Amino acid sequence: MRYSFAHVLSSLAGSALALPAPQGSAVSGPVDPSAVVSDQVLPSGASGSLRGSEALIGFAAANPISTESTVIPTDEFELGTGQSADPDEGLYIDLTNVKNPQPIRGGTTGPTDPGPRTAAYDALNSDIFAPPTTDAGDVGQAKWPFGLSHNRHGLAGAGWARNQNVNQLPIATAMAGVNMRLSPNAYRELHWHKQGEWALMLNGSVRVQSMNEAGQTFVDDVQEGDVWFFPPGIPHSIQAFDTGCEFLLVFDSGDFSEDNTFLLSELMERNPKEVLAKNFRTTTKTFDTLPDGQLWIFPGTPAPKNISEQNVTGPAGVIPKQTQYTYHFSQQEPLKVPGGSIKILDPTTFPVASGFSTALISVEPGAMREMHWHTTSDEWTYFLQGSARLTVYQAPGSSRTFDFTAGDVGYVPVPNAHYLENTGNETLVFLEVLQAKEYSDISVNQWLGLTPKQIVKDHLKFSDGFLSTLKTDKPIIVQGNPDLTTTDFTPSAGGS
Repeated sequence: MRYSFAHVLSSLAGSALALPAPQGSAVSGPVDPSAVVSDQVLPSGASGSLRGSEALIGFAAANPISTESTVIPTDEFELGTGQSADPDEGLYIDLTNVKNPQPIRGGTTGPTDPGPRTAAYDALNSDIFAPPTTDAGDVGQAKWPFGLSHNRHGLAGAGWARNQNVNQLPIATAMAGVNMRLSPNAYRELHWHKQGEWALMLNGSVRVQSMNEAGQTFVDDVQEGDVWFFPPGIPHSIQAFDTGCEFLLVFDSGDFSEDNTFLLSELMERNPKEVLAKNFRTTTKTFDTLPDGQLWIFPGTPAPKNISEQNVTGPAGVIPKQTQYTYHFSQQEPLKVPGGSIKILDPTTFPVASGFSTALISVEPGAMREMHWHTTSDEWTYFLQGSARLTVYQAPGSSRTFDFTAGDVGYVPVPNAHYLENTGNETLVFLEVLQAKEYSDISVNQWLGLTPKQIVKDHLKFSDGFLSTLKTDKPIIVQGNPDLTTTDFTPSAGGS
C-alpha cells in the first residue's frame, strides 16, 4: 500500500488526539529559585543564615579591611640546619626537628607561611617547601609515597597490597609498583597477568610455584633480598611461610593495577559448570564447593618444609636452570666503592627477566649517587632505608628537587639527568629499576673527564687546576661529608 504525505499527517493527528491528557501540576509557571531558598526549612538548632545579602557584592566604602599582619615574627619559628646559608649554595635543609618550619633560604627575611598547612609534610619535603634557587621551570611530580596508596586487605587478615601506577604518579608510564604483605601461611592466589612481574623480597620468606607453556614446572623458596620474575601470561602462586613476608613488585607497564589480574577463583566462577565439568572430565557437582567470590589474598595450609613434597613434575620435566624464575640476590656480594656499594642484576645473569635491569645501591651518610642519566630507559626507584634528595634536570632549562624516605617511589623519565644524595645520618639504600637488557648509565664525571680539557674549559670556564682533577673512570658513588653544611670537597679538605 502506498501512503501519501497527507495520509501520514492525518494518521499522526489521530494518534495525538488519542493520547491521554497531561496530568495537572501543583506548580503553575516557572519556579523562582529565590522563593525556594527563602522557604527552605533549616535543621533544628540552627541559627544564622545560609546566605548573605546582595549588598555584599563589589565595592562599598564601609567594607572592613584587616590590618593584622600575616608575617610570622622571627621569635615564633626556628631555622633548620643549612637554612641561614647563602641560598645559592643549595644546601640541604633539615626541618625534621624544627619549630614551625618556614619556606626560607638565606636567613630570616624570606617569606613566611602562616597557613593553613600541615607542618609535617613541609618538614619531610624541605626541598619542595624551600627549594634550591637552581630549581626552575615545570617538572612533573617524581615522587609517590606508598603510604598514600589505598591499602586493599585480603580475606580474614591474610595480608594486604597497595599500588603505585599512573593514577598516583602520572609520569611513570613505563613501570608500576605494588607493595604486598602476606600474613603467616597466606597465599597470593594462583593468577597471571599480561605484564612481566619482577619482585624483590623485603622481609620474611615465601615459596613460589609456576609452570610454563611447555608444561615444565618450577618451585623454589626465596628470602629477604632475593628476586623472582614471572614473564607475561605465566601462571604462578606465592605462599608465605610461618614468619609472614613482605615484597615489592615492579611491572613493565605504568597502568598496571593489582586489582586487574587474572585469578583462578574468578576463572572458575565466570564459566558455566557444564563447561568446567566437560573440560576436567567430571560431574558438575564437583564445582559446588567453589569459593564464592575471588580469593586474591587468603589464609592457607602451612606449606611443607620439605620442598620436594611440592615439586610436581610432568612429562616435560622442570624448567631449565638458565630460565628458572628466581635469583638468590641476597647471596650476591656487592661491589664496594668509596662512599657506598652497588650490585647489579640484569639479563646478563638473570636471563628470564629479559627486560629488567636493576641495581641495589647503598650510599653512606654525606655521600651521593653521582650525577648521571640513562640512555634507553626511564628509572623507577624504590627507597628501602634512609633519606635522600634528588634533582631532576629536564631539557632545556627546568629542574625540580624532591625528598625521599623509606617506602617512597621515585621516577625519572629518560634521559633526564639526576643524582641521589644521602641527606640522613644512616646508610641510604635504594633500588633502581630500568626497562633495559643491560644496566648502564652516563656518568657526568666520566663524560667531562673523557672530553678534551679545552672543550670543557671553553664551555664552563673551569680552571686548569680543576680540569686536571676530572676523573676518566665512573665513580658510581662520590664521597661527601656527613655535615651537610660542607661546601669544600677537595682532597685537602677531606673530600674524595
